[in-house]
Amino acid sequence: DTGISLTTNATNYRRRTLAVRGYKTAQVVDTQIQTAIALRPDFVTLTAGMNDIMRPRVDFGALKTALIGLVEPLTAAGTKVYVVPIPNIAGVSPAGPLINTRRLRLNAIYQHLVDFHGVLPLTNTTNSVFEDPRAWDEDRLHLATLGHERLACAAAASFGVPIDFDFLSPPEGPALERTAGTEAQWWWKHVRPWIYRRLTGKSSGDGRVAKRPELGPIVDE
Repeated sequence: DTGISLTTNATNYRRRTLAVRGYKTAQVVDTQIQTAIALRPDFVTLTAGMNDIMRPRVDFGALKTALIGLVEPLTAAGTKVYVVPIPNIAGVSPAGPLINTRRLRLNAIYQHLVDFHGVLPLTNTTNSVFEDPRAWDEDRLHLATLGHERLACAAAASFGVPIDFDFLSPPEGPALERTAGTEAQWWWKHVRPWIYRRLTGKSSGDGRVAKRPELGPIVDE
């Protein structure tokens, strides 16, 4: 999902996820940032920019300005804001090599946020489990259970929680085998609808709302 997830200790460490799948950065600015600022969170993880670079055209100047506008009011208020560098997904999806130059430009913007706007990198993703196909869902655009678990470990480690194994290394064993059948199924089930949405001006975020729009306990009770 794209946007802002936040944690506040005002009510015994509670979290809220404002992110919505398919949103571009401008939509995050329009619909999420004011709510996040008002909650005065202690921690924010920001996922934004990937949907922008997946579009046929992207204005990197406008994208950089929008991302700075997202993080500046939060870091100025003392919130710790984390971003995750986009891994190289060349081994995950045929789209990986096609967007690699854009991915590097987006990561350069993230690095600018780290260098000049008080943002913190959540974890390293280069040559890590996040470049292993097993960490990705069948659509090859969103993390699978393994990816989410390892990202949670990275977040915990960045907050000072000891992790007793190398969570950035891929699991043992071979990566998933791909055949003509699996590739055909992926194109039919995921790429075809994506192309249709691009041609019709639709988004996977249309009609969606945040999965966790209200503050709740970090661990569900």
